[in-house]
Amino acid sequence: MRDYIRKRVVDVSLYIVKTNATVRQAATVFGVSKSTIHKDVTERLPRINKDLAEQVKQVLELNKSERHIRGGEATKRKYGSKGIRAS
Repeated sequence: MRDYIRKRVVDVSLYIVKTNATVRQAATVFGVSKSTIHKDVTERLPRINKDLAEQVKQVLELNKSERHIRGGEATKRKYGSKGIRAS
C-alpha cells in the first residue's frame, strides 16, 4: 500500500473517531468519495491498525443506527412546519 494511502486511511479514521463523523462528512472534509472512505475504513484499516478499525466500526454502526433520525430531521428542515398532513 502506498504511503499516501496509508496516511489518508489513518487520518480519516482518527477524524471519524474524534468527531463521530459520518462517511459522507469525512468524504467532504478529505475531498474523496464516500466509496473511498468506506473502502479505507472497512478494508484497508484493519490491515493497518485493528484497534483503530474496531473504534471506527463502532462509530459507523452508531451512525447507521441513528440514520433514520437524521433523515427525518433533514426532511423537517426541508419542508419546515407547513403543517401538511394527509387526509
